[in-house]
Amino acid sequence: MNLINLTDFIIEKMKRELPPTIVYHSPDHTLDVHDAAIRLAALEGLDEHHTRLIRAAALLHDAGITVSFRDHEDYSAAIAQEYLPSFGFNEDEISEVKSMIMATKLPQLATTLAEKILCDADLDYLGRPDFFVIGQKLRLEWELSGNKLDLSEWYIIQMDFLRNHTYFTASAANLRNERKWQNLKEIEQLCTSGCKYNIVKINS
Repeated sequence: MNLINLTDFIIEKMKRELPPTIVYHSPDHTLDVHDAAIRLAALEGLDEHHTRLIRAAALLHDAGITVSFRDHEDYSAAIAQEYLPSFGFNEDEISEVKSMIMATKLPQLATTLAEKILCDADLDYLGRPDFFVIGQKLRLEWELSGNKLDLSEWYIIQMDFLRNHTYFTASAANLRNERKWQNLKEIEQLCTSGCKYNIVKINS
């Protein structure tokens, strides 16, 4: 399994083929998830073989956006099936990578430890100090794709997501939960009376 060449291949493919509206699901996000996956795999005591499979899945998990944003996980899995043999992966390994990729589809549904690690890595930023910076990239991506939201609407969505999110692994929870709840409290404080009005409006 040649992960160095796979990294170069995927990052260059994304840089070349992603539309300019994709500012969150970017090569930077892919590398961020890759690094988080390595860290969580080590903390969870995962063996080297499965860690390499997780790394491949992390690199490929959003590659399908080069084809379509809608159901991009399906396209990412198809890209894995097409290209991973060239990087030394056998069919059993590719099947595991594809399952990990599909587990990241929201709402996340992970069963194996490897799937849980990748899902947690994909949302690692929820419990980090750069949560708001990264969140604004996602908001901008939505806006550029035609889904424009004002700040109060955005905060409502973010609050709901944080309140309902749970990390799968103990390692991710230990690393990120404290800051995740701090981020939630900050959003709740930022949400003005106008935001509360929108909550009533949306739920009515």
